[in-house]
Amino acid sequence: MEYIVRTESLTKQFGQEKAVSGLDMKIPKGEIYGFLGPNGAGKTTTIRMLLGLMKPTSGRIEIFGKDLKKERLNILARVGSLVETPSYYPHLTANENLEAMRMILGVPKQRIAEVLEIVRLSDVAGKKVKGFSLGMKQRLGIAASLLNNPELLILDEPTNGLDPSGIIEIRNLIKSLPDEYGMTVLISSHLLSEIDQMATTVGIVTKGKMIFQDSIKAMRMYAQDSVLLKVSESDRAWRSLLAKGIKAGLNDGVISLQQHSDEKVAETVRGLVEDGFSIYRVEEEKRSLEDIFLQMTREEHAG
Repeated sequence: MEYIVRTESLTKQFGQEKAVSGLDMKIPKGEIYGFLGPNGAGKTTTIRMLLGLMKPTSGRIEIFGKDLKKERLNILARVGSLVETPSYYPHLTANENLEAMRMILGVPKQRIAEVLEIVRLSDVAGKKVKGFSLGMKQRLGIAASLLNNPELLILDEPTNGLDPSGIIEIRNLIKSLPDEYGMTVLISSHLLSEIDQMATTVGIVTKGKMIFQDSIKAMRMYAQDSVLLKVSESDRAWRSLLAKGIKAGLNDGVISLQQHSDEKVAETVRGLVEDGFSIYRVEEEKRSLEDIFLQMTREEHAG
């Protein structure tokens, strides 16, 4: 597999405090990588190191298979980013703002029209930015990050402070980038619901450590529902299930079954009834990805 970004034991220390600790990040080509964690988990520090804005205390960063330390300028010429709030000249139009950036980057003039088209701002290109909504300003920020036609786009909390329609706009825009423009996108957020709607791969960080990194599909596997059984003599009933090789948990007198098909549940219930137990209630407990995320970060904090 081709990785666009790889970090090995990436660490950043401020005094005694480790903001990022031994981080191994792997971002496959063409993926939308959701970089997820509570506020203060080390996401922005990691992003600043990836963009060469901050030097790691130790560890290495490889982007496009090259060492960032040795080939910083070459690498960063192929990266676009939007970190924190985009900065503009409010009295200039969208076009003029992008022109100022275009001159610094030295990209062709027609690129302005192209990026405005990508973020669907072509119809307001001649309007002053001070009259833009927050969502439009954010889209302009993304347009600016796309000027150099990047192969890797890094967005730090791009939907922060947006209203629901602004969030949907940005989300749809980001989702279109890998397929339409062959870009790999790293998007950080503290909101799992955001990442779940966009990302194909996810890395969860808490207290500067990576605690989970896999496909969003693998994360959903963690969120499988369990079936809860309220039965008579729950302790004895639970033991009889274990004796039959049925995986079950017991919590507060309630038996839980994981990784089950409908047939398996029916078979389990039938077996319990045949063994003389009364079944009072069978219900499904849905576990959301949110629950999984909170459980993972809680366990790590407790550990």
